[in-house]
Amino acid sequence: MASEGSFNELIHAPMRLRICGLLRPIDRMDFAVLRDTLKVSDPTLSKHLKLLSDAGFVKMKKAASSTRTDSRRITWLSLTPAGERAFDEHLRALQAIGGGFIQSRTHQPS
Repeated sequence: MASEGSFNELIHAPMRLRICGLLRPIDRMDFAVLRDTLKVSDPTLSKHLKLLSDAGFVKMKKAASSTRTDSRRITWLSLTPAGERAFDEHLRALQAIGGGFIQSRTHQPS
């Protein structure tokens, strides 16, 4: 029997769930691209990333950019292995919750 997963309160918050969902299938993403995709401000995204980083779910790495002429650096974001596991477990927990509801609805007499 497949694991029913583990519900994660930190990841479940809508913005953090979207962040994890966007980062999960890729190796890394630029902070600015994530911010623009989510249509949020820098401070809003930073707040959520800090919570995920403090939990060990997101890694942030600053690197020089070969395409910029100024000294600003790009902040690259990625899920850590622990973040990937926590997100996957959370999705399994949501599927178990939803699957139970869907199954009970399809087996009710008319």
